[in-house]
Amino acid sequence: MSFASDVKAELCRSKLSRKCCAQAEACGVLLYCNRFSPGEVKIVTESQPFGHRLSALFHKAFGLSFDEKGDPDSPKQVFSITDPHKLELLWDLCAFDPTGPAHHINFGMLEEPHCRQAFLRGAFLAGGSVTDPLKGYHLELSTTHRSVSREMTTLLLELGYAPKEVTRKANYITYFKQSEAVEDLLTAIGAPVSAMELMNAKAEKLLRNGVNRRVNCEAANVDKTVDAAMEQRQAIQALRAAGVLDELTPKLREAARLREANPELSLSQLAGLCDPPVTKSSLSHRLRKLIDLSKKLEAEG
Repeated sequence: MSFASDVKAELCRSKLSRKCCAQAEACGVLLYCNRFSPGEVKIVTESQPFGHRLSALFHKAFGLSFDEKGDPDSPKQVFSITDPHKLELLWDLCAFDPTGPAHHINFGMLEEPHCRQAFLRGAFLAGGSVTDPLKGYHLELSTTHRSVSREMTTLLLELGYAPKEVTRKANYITYFKQSEAVEDLLTAIGAPVSAMELMNAKAEKLLRNGVNRRVNCEAANVDKTVDAAMEQRQAIQALRAAGVLDELTPKLREAARLREANPELSLSQLAGLCDPPVTKSSLSHRLRKLIDLSKKLEAEG
């Protein structure tokens, strides 16, 4: 199962306790389902838990049954209502436009916080999707009704969210890409376990990225140490070949001896081997002096 399927399964475990919440959730379903017109309601879903919930939801909300119900064992279930009397009731309650065929959210049904949450749950069950948090953070609600999409954005803004909007073919999309917003919305509509999974996945990703950055940084530092040590050893070998290494000061000869004997050590580690130990800066200065002398010999030669 996908993460979105798991979320819908968790949402469907919410009890249908209040009739007002059942009506709000059912209206969310209708405004975000495949078809809601004066002549037909058609809900298509691949979520078996949602399919099992639909009949109980519409009976609790409106005392109605579907005229046709899909096979519960089928990968894709279709629920439809074509009875004119049933459609008239649903249209009056949920389409909420007495003047024409446009659809609007009936905000009169959403005065209580629990009813608003139920409405958002229904909208997500019918027209929502959410990306696997291991791949990214994206939750969207898709409807074919432009006015509903705009009113949904207004509702979410009033609830403290900051959604974005986009049109995709004939669908109007309200979406979030911030992980915190997705977590908060999933928790609010009744999927706290899924929200926690998202938070855990984000924490894992941050930890893994931090480890990768540290490893890359350490690898880069190792490469720099190796390159610097190679340059220093080449300079020492050039000074020895020119017969001037033994003529250098004791401090420079000690730096040369330690670097040749310990090509893998960092400057800090090498500085600790000096007698007496010196600072990293002091040893770096001595090795730089050896390189400068080598370049001077090469220029004169």
